[in-house]
Amino acid sequence: MARRFALFRHLSVKRLISRSTRSVAGQVLVFQVALVVLLVLCGVIALVLQSERDTNAEARRRSTAVAQTFAHSPGVLAALQSPDPSKVLQPLTEKARRAADVDFIVVMDTEGIRYTHPLPDRIGKRFVGEIEPSLAGKVYVESVDGPLGHEVQSTVPIEESDGTVVGLVSAGLKVKNVESQVNRQLPIILGAGAGALALSTGVTALVGRRLQRQTHSLAPDEMTLMYAHHDAVLHSVREGVVIVAADGRLMLANDEARRLLELPADVEGRHVSELPGLDPETKALLISGREASDEVHFAGDRLLAVNQRPTDRAGGPKGTVVTLRDSTELQAVTGRAEVARERLRLLYDAGLGIGTTLDVLRTADELARVPVPRFADFVTVDLSDAVLHGEEPAPTATDMRRSAVCGLAEDHPLNERGRLIDYLPATPQARGYGSGLSQLVSDLPTAADWRVQDPERAKKIIDYGIRSLIVAPIQARGVVLGMASFWRTERHQRFDEEDLSLAEELVTRAAVSIDNARRYTREHALAVTLQRSLLPQAMPEQSAVDIAHRYLPAQSGVGGDWFDVIPLPGSRVALAVGDVVGHGLHAAATMGRLRTAVHNFSSLDLPPDELLSHLDDLVGRIDQDEADTTSAAGVVGATCLYGIYDPVTRRCVMARAGHLAPALVHPDGTVAFPDLPAGPPLGLGGMPFQTAELYLAEGTQLVLYTDGLIEDRKRDLDVGMELLRDALTGHPGRPPEKTCQDVLDSLLPGPGRPKDDVALLVARTRGLPPDRIADWDVPPDPAAVAGMRDAVSEKLEEWGLAELGFTTELILSELLTNAIRYGCEPIHVRMIRDRTLICEVADSSSTSPHLRYAATTDEGGRGLFLVSQMAERWGTRYTPQGKVIWAEQALPEVDRQPS
Repeated sequence: MARRFALFRHLSVKRLISRSTRSVAGQVLVFQVALVVLLVLCGVIALVLQSERDTNAEARRRSTAVAQTFAHSPGVLAALQSPDPSKVLQPLTEKARRAADVDFIVVMDTEGIRYTHPLPDRIGKRFVGEIEPSLAGKVYVESVDGPLGHEVQSTVPIEESDGTVVGLVSAGLKVKNVESQVNRQLPIILGAGAGALALSTGVTALVGRRLQRQTHSLAPDEMTLMYAHHDAVLHSVREGVVIVAADGRLMLANDEARRLLELPADVEGRHVSELPGLDPETKALLISGREASDEVHFAGDRLLAVNQRPTDRAGGPKGTVVTLRDSTELQAVTGRAEVARERLRLLYDAGLGIGTTLDVLRTADELARVPVPRFADFVTVDLSDAVLHGEEPAPTATDMRRSAVCGLAEDHPLNERGRLIDYLPATPQARGYGSGLSQLVSDLPTAADWRVQDPERAKKIIDYGIRSLIVAPIQARGVVLGMASFWRTERHQRFDEEDLSLAEELVTRAAVSIDNARRYTREHALAVTLQRSLLPQAMPEQSAVDIAHRYLPAQSGVGGDWFDVIPLPGSRVALAVGDVVGHGLHAAATMGRLRTAVHNFSSLDLPPDELLSHLDDLVGRIDQDEADTTSAAGVVGATCLYGIYDPVTRRCVMARAGHLAPALVHPDGTVAFPDLPAGPPLGLGGMPFQTAELYLAEGTQLVLYTDGLIEDRKRDLDVGMELLRDALTGHPGRPPEKTCQDVLDSLLPGPGRPKDDVALLVARTRGLPPDRIADWDVPPDPAAVAGMRDAVSEKLEEWGLAELGFTTELILSELLTNAIRYGCEPIHVRMIRDRTLICEVADSSSTSPHLRYAATTDEGGRGLFLVSQMAERWGTRYTPQGKVIWAEQALPEVDRQPS
């Protein structure tokens, strides 16, 4: 740094100035300095003008304030009315003038005759200035040439209490005193301007020095000439030049490089990896930044010699410069290398293009498409028919299904796709299938063995111009799954031994994918069969709700979404929907276990929160049991929503375990998502579940669904909820089936299956008419049983069910007697006529009755046994108020369906 400073100090000032003004940096420096001086000068002038204006304004304000203050001072009005006003007022004005730092305060009468003045000889003379505005009661400010010189004065009236002007007061300053104040501020303003000028000039000089270094002190004409030479050399040379930055972005490419690499017009600034059509090896070289000398790389059909060197050896920016030479003429010498490259590229494309899905037919079609037209003109793929169904292939080439056909034209004479072919033993296909070895038929017109399968079709093939054939068996794990046949016409040379090895390599790569697809097909078929057997096959008969449902499996196969509708005693119905995370056999099997558990727990007539608690314990045990095995992964996650709807009370009690809240579509078409307490997902344990009770008007639709309906990678959960709301809103009276279809059309509009399982259950509520319900409060007196039997008999007569009177009275007597003897008040009896005749006896006791077989010597114990024999079903359910013992009887055939 010291050396540079010494060198700078010895430079000729004249030379520096002349050179700097001649260079781009010098011209920019001069322009910036001139601009800064102009800006500072304008700023100083503006400050001076502003200061002068502010000082004049201050003088006017001060003179006005002093005059008004003196005019309203106590004693001034009395002094004016005294015999000698000047004697009283002259001392006061002089004292006030000095205190207020003004040049004069003059008091005068209404004629303008002065009572006071700083110059006593001016007392009694007429005031110099306008007094008419002040006599009118106004404050008047003016500039005049008075006795003291050029003055700024303010004149104000002195008024009596009634507003009459009895005198005037004028206060003011001499203009030269005002200008002296401005002059005192001028050095400060000029000093600030000089400082700003110095600072700005210094910064400008630093910027100029930096620009001088970056432009190497070049003059504009020198820079223009330099860039003209740069463009002429860069774009005229017959060698491609590419500059790549350190971060892999392409900074420059000349015309030859664009031609050789077929680069687009907007290539500058883009990353090398984003360039279309560039060979992967060439991309890797350009991004690596390593040195290269005459390396051979392919660019389309060209053979390029590539040299690459770093650009920072002389202190320049980091990056690389690449030169490219077209060496296509060397291809004649490297013909075999080109053939090998084409084959490698074909194998590379086969690795990328074959086996993209787990579909057997799709994989076979990919195998047929990749080699056309680079290797063969037509390709056919024949697979054992059992392979298409996921089964093991047949031992011989019989029942072969033409799975794929691809070629240069559609009018070929080869067997069409889907045809079932039984190859004769003499054919190349049968020999290859049986031996597992590829078969080469180099000259089809002279060969005879392949004709025996279908001589007429063989003649059409020859007439079409097909001349050569390779048959390669598709085998994986030592098992032949089918054959791939490659056909060439006169457009290509006949197949040879090297082509045979390439065909085997192609088929080998495809065989693994076909076998994986075959095994997936088998697993998928098993999973679909299992899942269909586990999901509800038909909705049960019940009168509480109208049901519609949909289940859509995911793209990746079956999953763990499920739903259920379970009739409960008392004409109630349970609605359930759940989701097991994952897909495949394990998810489907776990779903079946959970659905079976829900059925078992619902048979106990448990409330929703207790049922979910038992289900949570079950999932925890499943996880614990499967955690020790290596073949199962446990239940990764499971959710459930469970609700019970009672058509008598029109109330629905629901609880959820990590599941999405249902949607309620009210009879008027409005939609709401009830605030249902969100419990933890199943299997976590330790957290209780909470229930919510909703009143549902008749015709309300309950919409239960899984997350696959509203969640998607392309949209948030809130967006899906709003889409569901829009699909449900504004359709009063729409049937559940139509609701299901409209919801799926709105939220899953695309073709094909969704990415996740979708389970949708729509239930429209019904209400049981009051005339089908009868209830009574019963006193805890055994004598009341007889009266209840009579009341029930009358109600059965009214319902047209007199033939059920005897059994109903017997059941009611036993249940009611048990409640009176062992239960607690209050005791309530309810009869419901629905699809069955239901008799319920409720009391506030929580003791559970048990069915037992009484001995011959026992006096009692036969009541519930008789109930179980007379009733179709019976049981007990517990309520927050106690328990309900119920019994159901089948109605006569004509009364099965309630009107």
